[in-house]
Amino acid sequence: MPERLPAPVVDAHTHLDACGAVDAAGVAEIVDRAAAAGVTRVVTVADDLASARWVTEASTWDSRVFAAVAIHPTRTKDFSDTERSEVERLARADRVVAVGETGLDYYWDYAPHDAQQEAFRWHIDLAKRVRKPLMIHDRDAHEDILRILAEEGAPEQVVFHCFSGDADFARRCVDAGYVLSFAGTVTFKNARALQDAARLVPSEQFLVETDAPFLTPHPFRGRANEPYCTAYTVRYLAELRQQPVQEIATAACRNAERVFQLPSVTTS
Repeated sequence: MPERLPAPVVDAHTHLDACGAVDAAGVAEIVDRAAAAGVTRVVTVADDLASARWVTEASTWDSRVFAAVAIHPTRTKDFSDTERSEVERLARADRVVAVGETGLDYYWDYAPHDAQQEAFRWHIDLAKRVRKPLMIHDRDAHEDILRILAEEGAPEQVVFHCFSGDADFARRCVDAGYVLSFAGTVTFKNARALQDAARLVPSEQFLVETDAPFLTPHPFRGRANEPYCTAYTVRYLAELRQQPVQEIATAACRNAERVFQLPSVTTS
């Protein structure tokens, strides 16, 4: 376990079901471990319809858990009206705090680009209709993501989950008012371009996340990731940006509270 952070933070994107939780007890075990490291709340994120139902229910089991629902871009080959209706119903739930993860993934060949783009446009419209942030999955699709956001008109809050761009792309996103969420990838030794991006993001426009169980921070790559590992990324960002750990943690927490409209927490 990492040393407890000096201020509470929010894991802005995790997958508790993929981490092995199946019921309230399992959720509590994972979130208890996170809380011991100073990660006091988590947003657990869906990638298909079954997961969307699960995260919505799981968010009611523990006051430290919130949810985001959408259909992942790699699963949009056959995005039916039935799925749209169900995702919209779930997105309106009180403890669902974002529409996500949606976007474009050109790395995998699981869904045609036109199907992904159509689904992305629908999720953008949904986020605006339910007045909740849009949580974006962007893999090898930077230009199309920005183009579609401009064409559709972005929601008030847009989060680039597991931001993967370089400094130039980060500046463009920041200038558009978007929020960049940094995962364990920023700690990887070969992530120089991403580290340059993380240095320049204003303090009011970044979040921290795990994307657990994936992308465990260095030097623990290869081990299972969990929300408590957010603490490693916070400490790394503090060193990278040459800011006190408490300053990074406090900024990330305040940003999460603002973006996801979470109740404010002033103590750890």
